[in-house]
Amino acid sequence: MQNQSWAAVVVAAGRGTRMGTAESKQYLSLGGKPILARSLALFQAMSEVSEIVLVVGSQDVERCQAWTQLYGLGKLTSVVAGGADRQESVYLGLQAVTASWVLVHDGVRPLVSQEAVRRCCSLAEREGAAVLAVPVKDTIKQVDGDGLIVATPDRRSLWAIQTPQAFRYDLLLSAHQEAMRSGFSGTDDAMMVEHAGRPVKVAEGEYTNLKITTPEDLPYAEFLLTQGIDNPDGGGA
Repeated sequence: MQNQSWAAVVVAAGRGTRMGTAESKQYLSLGGKPILARSLALFQAMSEVSEIVLVVGSQDVERCQAWTQLYGLGKLTSVVAGGADRQESVYLGLQAVTASWVLVHDGVRPLVSQEAVRRCCSLAEREGAAVLAVPVKDTIKQVDGDGLIVATPDRRSLWAIQTPQAFRYDLLLSAHQEAMRSGFSGTDDAMMVEHAGRPVKVAEGEYTNLKITTPEDLPYAEFLLTQGIDNPDGGGA
């Protein structure tokens, strides 16, 4: 990476109903620390990241503001109330960014390594936009509404997209604004940039960069911690 100043927008405003718990999944404990706090600690530990913007539900803003002291998150400059969906939440988070480059990360991906983040950032600095991804291992079938297989895409061309995703700030902001003007809705920030007609490159991610979404994900994440899959400088309990 060059000597660029990066901001990290960490999005954790959802309720995560698939986890089936009363508490939102991002606040569940992983190795003695909230999942979300582990995700934030990654960026706190990275010298390239100068500011962290956290986007959470309005009911969680106050408790997350206290994390600056509780978990030593001195780079946490803003805790922002999220919007109606992820796309709006990211846009609201972008309003609090002052750096020229920005990472957007799901708050429930606490095990991504600094090395993977740096690969993504370095590629973005060359190309303007990059995402972490891993090749799909399984055969994928396209299925219609009646449960019939209609196509089998070539697995060699399929990648599972992860976060963080890295962008030049003005490029991502303008892509979100264009999406708002046109009424476009996407499932990740790369789609915003793609919709705006700009290329997005893929950086190699890690299969251990788990998105904790369903009940079986949490014990697997705990297992990965026992195997040393963690951010050694800032993610530990």
